[in-house]
Amino acid sequence: MAPLAAEVWVTDPGFTQVLLVKHRVRGWVPPGGTVEAGETPRAAAERELWEETGLRAELLARPAAVAVRSYRSDWSPTLGLSYAAIVSAELPLGGEKGQPAAWFSLDEDWESVFPEDRGRIRAHARRLAAGQVVGPR
Repeated sequence: MAPLAAEVWVTDPGFTQVLLVKHRVRGWVPPGGTVEAGETPRAAAERELWEETGLRAELLARPAAVAVRSYRSDWSPTLGLSYAAIVSAELPLGGEKGQPAAWFSLDEDWESVFPEDRGRIRAHARRLAAGQVVGPR
């Protein structure tokens, strides 16, 4: 199915922080992007995490969520898969120029054109903390 996107909800081992990247239009969002031809959504999520944050991480076994949304008014709706990873917040961050990555407390609100993601990510982090989510693949 096209278009198809993948992103990663990265939390710290204490499940108190989330890693986001500053998109020039969308605000603070999870690292992610378009699934390229011949690429699986999981592989795209891992690649986007590396490109946008400089981090490599093993994604958890199951996707965290799925959504259909329009990223621009002149684009077709996109099916997006959200994966999850647990990474130390002490690791150095890299990423793409002009799109910084930063850790945010899950208790704070961050500016995003997708404000509903805050609740979805927080709920998933709570499930992770309670041991209700399958670990790495």
